[in-house]
Amino acid sequence: MASKRKVGYKCRIATVLLLLLLASIAGLIAVTVIQGNWRFTEYTLEYGIVIDAGSSRSNIYLYEWPGEKENETGVVTEKLNCKVSGVPISELKIDSKKDAQTWQSFKDCMKKVSDAIPAKKHKTIPLFLGATAGMRLLQENDMARANEVLDSLKEYLQSLPFDFQNASVITGQEEGLYGWITVNYLLGNFLEKSVWSTYIRPQTSKTVGSMDLGGASTQIAFAVNDELKGPDYMHIKLYGYPYNVYTHSFLCYGKNEAEKRVLDKVVQESSDLVYVNNPCYPIGLNITIEASTIYDTECTKKPKNYSPDQRYFMVGSGNSDQCGRITKSIFDFTTCSSALCSFNGVEQPPVTGEFMAYAGYFYIARALLMKGVTDTIRPSEYDEFKTAITQLCNTPSSELRTWVVDKYLRTYCFASHYMFTLLTNGYKFDANTWKDIHFQKEVGNTSVGWSLGYMLSSSNMIPSEMNEVLPLTDSVFAGLIFLFSSLTIITVILIFIILIRTCY
Repeated sequence: MASKRKVGYKCRIATVLLLLLLASIAGLIAVTVIQGNWRFTEYTLEYGIVIDAGSSRSNIYLYEWPGEKENETGVVTEKLNCKVSGVPISELKIDSKKDAQTWQSFKDCMKKVSDAIPAKKHKTIPLFLGATAGMRLLQENDMARANEVLDSLKEYLQSLPFDFQNASVITGQEEGLYGWITVNYLLGNFLEKSVWSTYIRPQTSKTVGSMDLGGASTQIAFAVNDELKGPDYMHIKLYGYPYNVYTHSFLCYGKNEAEKRVLDKVVQESSDLVYVNNPCYPIGLNITIEASTIYDTECTKKPKNYSPDQRYFMVGSGNSDQCGRITKSIFDFTTCSSALCSFNGVEQPPVTGEFMAYAGYFYIARALLMKGVTDTIRPSEYDEFKTAITQLCNTPSSELRTWVVDKYLRTYCFASHYMFTLLTNGYKFDANTWKDIHFQKEVGNTSVGWSLGYMLSSSNMIPSEMNEVLPLTDSVFAGLIFLFSSLTIITVILIFIILIRTCY
């Protein structure tokens, strides 16, 4: 009887040890879950709408993210991007037929957005409109029409079943900053999620510079040392961490406005205004353009005796060297009252680290390097890029037509020289730093641009302060893994010995 009790006692010990084994395994799993940031959270999707009213056209973006119980930012992705046909909003209130086409396209796009969202969510979805350089130019030229356009848009957007926030013209500096926020948010350079549904700063907290090339303006933004100060430096705080961001926007230096200034130079250098030799047009491309397409803008000075109906017959000569020389002439690289300038006397610190170049940069680089056949642009060397420009400019239009649509035949030579001049002579990228430029259209499936950063900032989805939860260090994590693993192994051995000797 005593022997049976003794055996039963030892079996109970084995049972206790088995429970310890299960506890050790549970602890091991818990530590792994914590360090690996695994989460099991039920959530519903939330949405936000941003209208990017650019100088060339308007794009309507629908974003979505997991709506969690904690009031923290989810991972925002692009669900829908609808391009509004017709004219940009800066050209509204001029031609009633074009206005009607544009408004109809606005309504069609908003219908697509509305259909992509559950109806019960509509009233809670924030709706923003941000206008950029096209409207900034219109405000300089005709403030009354600019206000009339914005008032019409506000009236329309307020009639929609969404939570309309505002419709405004953002500054060039804001456009640059929002682009920088978008780039680094999508790359995960600000924060990563922990198991506690809060965010922690990545161990490698570097950021990437942002370069945006639009139709009427171009922006550059990158983080710099804290001690640098001036009108182009913005000290901001995101998730409790300070950043000093250099950001500058060059109005009238977007691709479309810069092309008009180059065409003006071509006309001014021509001795015959009826037959104008254009080295930026490929050989075989001969077109007639009206003077209004060059001079009907605040960015290009009108010549004496200007007549908007005057016509110029442009004859393409496909001369890369001459096109490059004329393109450089629209910049001022000599005036500078600071230690270092980009162009036109604008102070700029040296570019450092990696940069993402998007919007117009992407499409020009894709045409040069990939002949427009893919959305992935391979890395290129400085000299390779220069050679590609020369080859493209010297290629006759008959050959270019095999992969370039007629709409862009006359732009790529100028645009390539313009982009290369802007990046090298302007921003001071050289043969060593050129490799740090990444030409991209999207990160994941989300378009790169200022609109996402604008929504994140305007809706307070990126707080300036946060409660930080530090992750386990590598040494602590390794120690806990070793401890629980050792306990597990020892417990298994003891249970095995006891069960063999006593229970069986």
